[in-house]
Amino acid sequence: MLADVWNLLTTRWDFFVGLLHEHLQISFVSIVIAIVVGGIAGVLISEYQRAAKPTLAVVNFLYTIPSISMLGFLIPFSGVGDATAIIALTIYALLPMVRATHTGMTNVDSAILEAATGMGGTRKQTLLRVRLPLALPVIMSGIRNMAVMTIALAGIASFIGAGGLGVAIYRGITTNNAAMTMAGSLLIAALALLVDFILGFIEKRMQMRSHAAKRTNRRLAIGGLAACGVAVACAVVPGLLAAPSATIHVATKPMTEQYIMGNMLKDLIEQDTNLKVDITQGVGGGTSNIEPAMESGDFDLYPEYTGTGWAMVLKNEGAYTEDQFGQLQAGYAEKGLSWVGMYGFGNTYGIAVRRDVAEKYGLKTYSDLAKVAGQLRLGAEADFFEREDGYDALCQAYGMQFGSTMQLDIGLKYDALGQGSVDALVIFTTDGKLSQADATVLEDDKHFFPSYECGNVVRNQILDEHPELRGVLEKLDGTITESDMAQMNYEVEEEGKDPEDVAAEYLRERGLLK
Repeated sequence: MLADVWNLLTTRWDFFVGLLHEHLQISFVSIVIAIVVGGIAGVLISEYQRAAKPTLAVVNFLYTIPSISMLGFLIPFSGVGDATAIIALTIYALLPMVRATHTGMTNVDSAILEAATGMGGTRKQTLLRVRLPLALPVIMSGIRNMAVMTIALAGIASFIGAGGLGVAIYRGITTNNAAMTMAGSLLIAALALLVDFILGFIEKRMQMRSHAAKRTNRRLAIGGLAACGVAVACAVVPGLLAAPSATIHVATKPMTEQYIMGNMLKDLIEQDTNLKVDITQGVGGGTSNIEPAMESGDFDLYPEYTGTGWAMVLKNEGAYTEDQFGQLQAGYAEKGLSWVGMYGFGNTYGIAVRRDVAEKYGLKTYSDLAKVAGQLRLGAEADFFEREDGYDALCQAYGMQFGSTMQLDIGLKYDALGQGSVDALVIFTTDGKLSQADATVLEDDKHFFPSYECGNVVRNQILDEHPELRGVLEKLDGTITESDMAQMNYEVEEEGKDPEDVAAEYLRERGLLK
């Protein structure tokens, strides 16, 4: 495993450097805001003790909210991306910062404060020249803990379309690439330890009181600020000097085939136009988070499935069929969106059961499954349990009720089936692992699941501003079959190929990419 991780880091170092840069940006901004806001709050409640208990109670309450829930709460207000991640990380960073500042300030020896007051010091002078300096070691300890926690927690930012090393972790889980997951995790750990070491060094230097130490500290501070300035300039100036170019923001769901299609879009658009493409890979929640971001303009384009759009976006009842595509287009037009470039394959839901379970109960159809469902455990993605044409509708159509259910990430569901954690699994017909799984796919004998043809949803404003984009998307019409997609998914998930490479290779084989 370690050899695989090392090989991945060396061969794809540019990829990880980009993620590391994004991780540092998100974490650094959150840490700075938390230090300023939390430090001021801690000082204020130490000066006005009546406000201490309610303030700490509020901060403690916010800290107890699960991170996934916090991100979900914030998305309707701040959308997907870095802004939401920074807000969430700042909220979690406030507790250790406020508590450390308050503790340090209130634990200063009262005799020292009385002496300072007796010598004629004003309240402001006592605060700035006595209490804060004496409280600084405790405050620095809080900053160290907060910084390490924030860097580690920033890994979850990828769930809502923000960048950072969490992208590598999440992609690794989704594509069955343990080395990718491990590499992202190790880099986060190394970054956290490095920051802790630096802050520990600063803390140690600040405790030195000699004139020589103070002179050295001033020099180090100036040098550090200069280094930060250079780093910021190197990051910002090239972007300012570069010739402006329009950027198309593409989003993908946390699925292997979506990673592949996102890279296909990037390759073709950048080859055939002067547009640049920025891909936000694996947005957690899929359609439920991407589509609102499309309407708000955070994203411009993403691959979607017709049946999903019919049920989850347009909120239509009843199963979708492809002869209703005109109605689907009309509904999306009202939202300022269009379907352009239908790939040619469908990724329809299905149900698979462990082979031993199928043999034990003689299961061949969904109707057969309904008779014994109460004795079995079903696993599926979160999306399936929430959608109108999902779990509840399936149970109603077949008169079945499973003994229990388990919510699973797309990348983990076949592992759960193989380990016996679930007996039945909601699958996609293009799953790369399906052909290798010890499972039996059952027949949908009442034809419950609707058609889920894959195509691109794009903002009409972008099509108007860049009419050349339509021609590029239409080049993808009918280019991929279900077997083609299943094979590409297999190459990523089982053979360890990168989605970028698989996408480019397929387009070259079809003569679409030079």
